[in-house]
Amino acid sequence: MYLVAVIDWYSRYIVSWQLDQTFEMPFVLTAVKSALLQAKPEFWNSDQGSHFTSDQYTSSLTEAGVRISMDGKNRALDNIITERFWRTLKYEEVYLHEYNSPKEARQQIAQFIRHYNYNRQHQSLGYLTPAEVYFQENTLYPPEAIWKINNGFITSTTKNVS
Repeated sequence: MYLVAVIDWYSRYIVSWQLDQTFEMPFVLTAVKSALLQAKPEFWNSDQGSHFTSDQYTSSLTEAGVRISMDGKNRALDNIITERFWRTLKYEEVYLHEYNSPKEARQQIAQFIRHYNYNRQHQSLGYLTPAEVYFQENTLYPPEAIWKINNGFITSTTKNVS
């Protein structure tokens, strides 16, 4: 199973995600389109995987007026917030369960992401949840900061979660 996630770096909110049994392009584009329906960031960061350098992916973003940024090669720290989410998902959900079907995996991961977004407090967010920060109107930070952190990036990457 392969998972793609679009994450707001400032709030750590999982804006959009898709899980698929194959590493084909459509599930990545579905996650991108879903995220862009919710908000349009100024910048969009991703790694340099083939899905994220494809014409379909980059044109989806440029047509929406989003500037594209890509991680440097062999620079995992460029994408540390996303890598931390992958670690959290694996150690707090995937490695603890043996899914009997792709449907069950999808349901359990969906439940985990809802928990992560709406119930899991983050020390780096002042013990607020990602959703509280992402949707917060009266914040100590300027409203445009919701989509702008680390030079204004949100990110999308895929991971094999099996």
